[in-house]
Amino acid sequence: MSYSQEFKTVDLLLDSDAPTRAVDAFSLSLIKAERQLRKLVTHLVYQFPCFGKQDVSALRQALFNSRNVYFGGLHKGFDALYPRTIQDLVGPEYDRLHKRIGEITRHRNKIFHGQLTAQGLARGDLLGYVVEIREWCEAVANGAKAELQFDGFDRNSFQKSLVPDLSKRFKIQIASIADYEQFVLENMG
Repeated sequence: MSYSQEFKTVDLLLDSDAPTRAVDAFSLSLIKAERQLRKLVTHLVYQFPCFGKQDVSALRQALFNSRNVYFGGLHKGFDALYPRTIQDLVGPEYDRLHKRIGEITRHRNKIFHGQLTAQGLARGDLLGYVVEIREWCEAVANGAKAELQFDGFDRNSFQKSLVPDLSKRFKIQIASIADYEQFVLENMG
């Protein structure tokens, strides 16, 4: 799956006449951005030679057990593991987009909990956020695809990379599920 295919569902919402299309597209877009980072991190972790198909369930469980891993933690986890950061992958628009993603996440947290945002967001505001989330996801996807041959939108992140010896580039080494659990605790929570 590619970035454009991933956002087809968002396009369907935006093209609809549903009265909630803006908040629905906004929410779904941010979920996709978080999922993209999660898949990038899990893809990297799966590259360690100690992990294979038999470990997928345990790797998923280790991340599931850490209930405080969200967008910021996934971002930190990627940066702690890989020598090039998310900022490197996004490029010159990183500062602007990262700042906006932070604002967007705070709004999402209010909206998801049925609370009002201080800004009283209108449909146009939410649609503008959808554009910025998509810019972020596309920049991450392009940078990750060029660097890792994986953009974070493929259906299965638990696959070995086409980049030979990718895990040898990593800043740290993980040799077991316990090491991964510790990595999540120290870097992503």
